[in-house]
Amino acid sequence: MKRMRNHLIGVDHGDVVMFSDFEHDGVMWTGDGARQVRAYVEFSESFRAPPVVMANLSMFDMSNGSNARADVQAEDVTSDGFAIVFRTWGDSKIARVRVAWQATGELRQVDEWDLY
Repeated sequence: MKRMRNHLIGVDHGDVVMFSDFEHDGVMWTGDGARQVRAYVEFSESFRAPPVVMANLSMFDMSNGSNARADVQAEDVTSDGFAIVFRTWGDSKIARVRVAWQATGELRQVDEWDLY
């Protein structure tokens, strides 16, 4: 559990289109085996410390001729942003993906400064 030290709790959120590979025969649509796409998200305001980030599929368009395999994670979380990582493997044919995310964490107080 993440324990917050003050009443200034911030929640930021958004949606990111990760790729649309069917339009140009990209690797997620035409490839086989392990594949991944990363997208960096910058928060609208810095948090006091790295927040808790949740990422989930908000749109998933796939071929019906193969297995649907997907792994979505928030990685490299800092006070300023994080990376969304979408992975697939095997014979999965993924046309396009959109990921929704939400970050919750402490904000700095107005009179809080870093001296050193």
